[in-house]
Amino acid sequence: MTNQGEGAGDLERLLANLDEAIEILARTPNFAKATKTNRVLTALRKIMMVDGGLEAIEQRTALLEAAGMFNGSDWAQPQILQPTLTKHSLRSDSSDVVLMETLSEIRLLAVAKGAYQHPSMSTEQAHHYLTQVLALNLELLFTPPSEAERVQQGNLALLTRRLLKHLADGIGYEHIVDQLVDEIWRMLQQRPIQVDSIKQMILQIAACRANPAIELGVSGQGADRLISSLFGTTNGCREDPGLEVYQQRLEAMDSAALQYEATGFARAMHDTGLVSPYHALLLRHLLTHSDHILSEALGLSSTGRDCLLCYRALVHAMIDLAVHPETSQAIYGLALLLERGILYQPPVAPALWRQVALALSPYSQQRLILAFGATPSPAARLMEGVLCMLGQPLGVGQGNNPTCQSARALSMWAYNDPDYLLQMVAWAARDDEIIMHFEGQPVSSRENLEGVAKALPMDLDPLSLLVVPHLDRIYAEMGRRCVARGEDPHRWINPEFHGWWAGRGFRIAVDVASGKLFQLEDFLRHFYACYHPYYNGNQPLIHPQPAGVAVTDSAARFIGWHAITLLRVNLDPQQVMRMYFFNPNNDSGQDWGDGVVVSTAGHGERYGESSLPFEDFASRLYIFHYDPLEPGDPSCVDEQNIHSVVDSIQRTWAKDRIPGDALQAASGPA
Repeated sequence: MTNQGEGAGDLERLLANLDEAIEILARTPNFAKATKTNRVLTALRKIMMVDGGLEAIEQRTALLEAAGMFNGSDWAQPQILQPTLTKHSLRSDSSDVVLMETLSEIRLLAVAKGAYQHPSMSTEQAHHYLTQVLALNLELLFTPPSEAERVQQGNLALLTRRLLKHLADGIGYEHIVDQLVDEIWRMLQQRPIQVDSIKQMILQIAACRANPAIELGVSGQGADRLISSLFGTTNGCREDPGLEVYQQRLEAMDSAALQYEATGFARAMHDTGLVSPYHALLLRHLLTHSDHILSEALGLSSTGRDCLLCYRALVHAMIDLAVHPETSQAIYGLALLLERGILYQPPVAPALWRQVALALSPYSQQRLILAFGATPSPAARLMEGVLCMLGQPLGVGQGNNPTCQSARALSMWAYNDPDYLLQMVAWAARDDEIIMHFEGQPVSSRENLEGVAKALPMDLDPLSLLVVPHLDRIYAEMGRRCVARGEDPHRWINPEFHGWWAGRGFRIAVDVASGKLFQLEDFLRHFYACYHPYYNGNQPLIHPQPAGVAVTDSAARFIGWHAITLLRVNLDPQQVMRMYFFNPNNDSGQDWGDGVVVSTAGHGERYGESSLPFEDFASRLYIFHYDPLEPGDPSCVDEQNIHSVVDSIQRTWAKDRIPGDALQAASGPA
């Protein structure tokens, strides 16, 4: 395959141009290398689209790196690169970003093959990294560019597919599938609301296993549970017969057979967090049969069964509206909602009845159809989003948008104040306006059209899709009203924006005007005294609290400020005191460098929680709220713990924020 009129016969001429450009770059002083890289990139782009071009570049990766091609870029240190970021860089509309990412992957393939002895990355490390890249971008390997990709990226969309095929040929498909299965299970342990991308990856695994041209050997055996959970969960649909055939089989089943189907679907759903489209057909069929079998199909405990029987008409109405093969995840949300018992809170059931009958505005319908299609109805899509949000409060993600504050608020309301969340949904979906109050004054989302996000987010769950733009504008307006106060606006915004339970006490580790650390030891002592059970009288955290962390990359370099929710502090199974928190980032398992790796499973986490040892968490914290009437006793906090955390902060995210006299700043007046 060739492109832009370049044939294999032109490769020698193109390579000669590349070699000349590499030589010029190598002779250029470091301070001026950036002026010479464009010529190299131009030559690389032409060669990459010619048959045999990627192989030729692979042979020159050592020369390219030695010449300084990666100098001063994010790719300069391959040992700290994150595979997850390639999902964005390979899809970028910036040709330079795509070309540099492509060149970096080809370099690591040479390292993985042993052809390039890299000083900072071993053959094994490069091989592992590339298997993760392939696993995370498998859809690019097996599917042609979509219309959106063609418009956004042009020929670059073809280049990324050439790259991934080249990597797969060099690494081997058997490694990709095993890595992909592990990655899917890691994501499912977090129980996200949005699982379309995960279902797509499972579909790709199934396609790989069915393709006789792909030799998998013994790999991919762990994929059986994943594939069967979607396409062959029970005896009635084991061979994936199609929805129409399965519907006919349901109509011919007796109660015993229906019971068997219900148990099988429920077991798979709670095992994986994924729901088969066949499960939706069964649930709709059971509306006219026994509530006992319906309860079995939802996998309910005694709590959930009692809730179902008490609110039978409401549950049936929600299933009738929301549960369809296209919205099958609503079943998992409904099951977890019933298990939470929140229908027993007096306002929740009436609010859900209102939601069932809610008349969506034309604008809300248009937004939902644009994102999810016209079938089933926009009202059904939104009801699915409501059920999933109320059932999985810690499963919401912010998408690829700077709206962590709004995502955190939705999670907090679903977790702690579900009827308030339902009120927000009604205002946004029906009235196209949300009005909140800031210090007694109304703030309208209709009157304030500029938020933190510069464009309307589209990669969100149905509920967030409608509500987040309104919250984002209100949050931004609250910030504008605090600009002249000279302090961090979160002191005033968070209690007004999130709810009365957000503590009015406020601590920040950074001086807002200078950006330098300020009274750091005092900040940490108060945090320990408020939240650590050994220093706060063993008082559990009652309400979720907003907080802010300084996010760092795997090299412990500062990335930015990020909103999270403090949920609880407990000893984990290894008797380590841990902070459990909610991170609205779509993947909460992150390496923050300097030995701080966020855990999402294996240390006592509940679904959707992130956790860190208390000291590690404190080393990334920069803002927290507390009840000023319950401050604890800062003087009792162990000095060694404080000094250890201070050292970690000063060598990671705050190494450029240490004031001239750090000791004085740390021990100054409160």
